[in-house]
Amino acid sequence: SDCFKFVLANYFYDLSIFNLTNLQFTEEKLGQAEKTELDAHLENLLSKAECTKLWTEKIMKQTEVLLQPNPNARIEEFVYEKLDRKAPSRMNNPELLGQYMIDAGNEFGPGTAYGNALIKCGETQKRIGAADRELIQTSAINFLTPLRNFIEGDYKTITKERKLLQNKRLDLDAAKTRLKKAKVAEARAASEQEVRITQSEFDRQAEITRLLLEGISSTHAHHLRCLNDFVEAQMTYYAQCYQYMLDLQKQLGSFPSTFLSNNNQSSTTPVQSASSPSVLAAASASLPSVSNSMVTSGLSELKSSSGSRKARVLYDYDAANSSELSLLADEVITVFSIPGMDSDWLMGERGNQKGKVPITYLELLN
Repeated sequence: SDCFKFVLANYFYDLSIFNLTNLQFTEEKLGQAEKTELDAHLENLLSKAECTKLWTEKIMKQTEVLLQPNPNARIEEFVYEKLDRKAPSRMNNPELLGQYMIDAGNEFGPGTAYGNALIKCGETQKRIGAADRELIQTSAINFLTPLRNFIEGDYKTITKERKLLQNKRLDLDAAKTRLKKAKVAEARAASEQEVRITQSEFDRQAEITRLLLEGISSTHAHHLRCLNDFVEAQMTYYAQCYQYMLDLQKQLGSFPSTFLSNNNQSSTTPVQSASSPSVLAAASASLPSVSNSMVTSGLSELKSSSGSRKARVLYDYDAANSSELSLLADEVITVFSIPGMDSDWLMGERGNQKGKVPITYLELLN
């Protein structure tokens, strides 16, 4: 039918144009055909867009690694995101460590020095885990999402228009080539008309592409604001962690300096802290006024004498049996030693109540 012939004719015409365009591209690559060059400003804009895309992808991917070091967890989150489903909530590493510490402390006994310390450390680790979770959520919304939107949105549009510009340029150059090869006046007139049309289409597409590329500067300004939000989120996170650890160090600093080892042999070596000098200075205000050497010598003198001393209770202690005395943090009791008594214990006296008390829970007073 006539309709079929018309469609077939258009098909072969488009196919011939496609072949000519591909031939033009091949000849340009081989240096056998002239190529319409883009103006320097447009070339600079294209280079800037490519550079922005490259480094945005690298920054985005490495930020994801920073916030979630576990590659399996990242893959899982990616799959759930593509399925438009919420990923199951799981404990992060600090929260898991904190839970283990708390469980261990309860198992060893909250009334023991080590058990109490483990519980305090575990609670702090869980707070750090919650702060870490908040950092990830805030950074994903304020930093990663805008970067991803640029890669998957704006830059895809730029790429699409750039490909159209490339095709328009090839069409223009192919038309110019046909014009050069035209011998007959009628063919030259048709070729000249084709060159004018393709030149107009090329110029229009170049303008569209230029306007899109000039928006890269606005993208940089927007990403700068997002970067500030990311830095602020990190600053909040690290400040929270610092405060949590400072509070924990103050709590642990109230423990006596002579912790006993598992074989019940005393150790007079102070526990070393990995904190910075500024943290140590800040935490020192909460430490007992009696120095380590004074505490150690005071306990030794008390064990070897028949006298008694006043002592401040550092933290709560629940008596394990009727021979022991329960203690409350910050109360002041009288302590003394009796012959043949275990070196880890003293006798404590509060009013009419008496019983054994662990020396690691006490600070001798002057």
